[in-house]
Amino acid sequence: MPTWLGIIVGIVAGVLLCWLVLVAVMWVAKPSGPMLTEALRLLPDLLRLLKRLAGDKTLPRGVRIRLVLLMVYLASPIDLIPDFVPILGYADDAVIVTLVLRSVVRRAGLAAIERHWPGTSDGLAVLLRLTGLKAAP
Repeated sequence: MPTWLGIIVGIVAGVLLCWLVLVAVMWVAKPSGPMLTEALRLLPDLLRLLKRLAGDKTLPRGVRIRLVLLMVYLASPIDLIPDFVPILGYADDAVIVTLVLRSVVRRAGLAAIERHWPGTSDGLAVLLRLTGLKAAP
């Protein structure tokens, strides 16, 4: 086998292995049935929250860039796990949103989320519960 073919096979095998590990992690971290339903109900408010946070010039630039990249990823038809894969197809989006929101809160503070939340206080409580964040007393 030529060297270049071995390199290509190795790269493809490595990418496939990484993707399989990602699928396994998503399977373990996937939201349960009721949590996924709650997350889908929050989607319109969540998208408005992301847009408002990304446009807030008082937040650090790195936070705003993460939010813009998240919105591009959510709008993109290309996903890490295709949406036709049962359960995991939509769970990857939920996990990525959760990770980005946690990083935003660590950097910008929970007050920024609360200040820009466009929905009800109950919706905010569900969002905080889904992301594992704690509301200020």
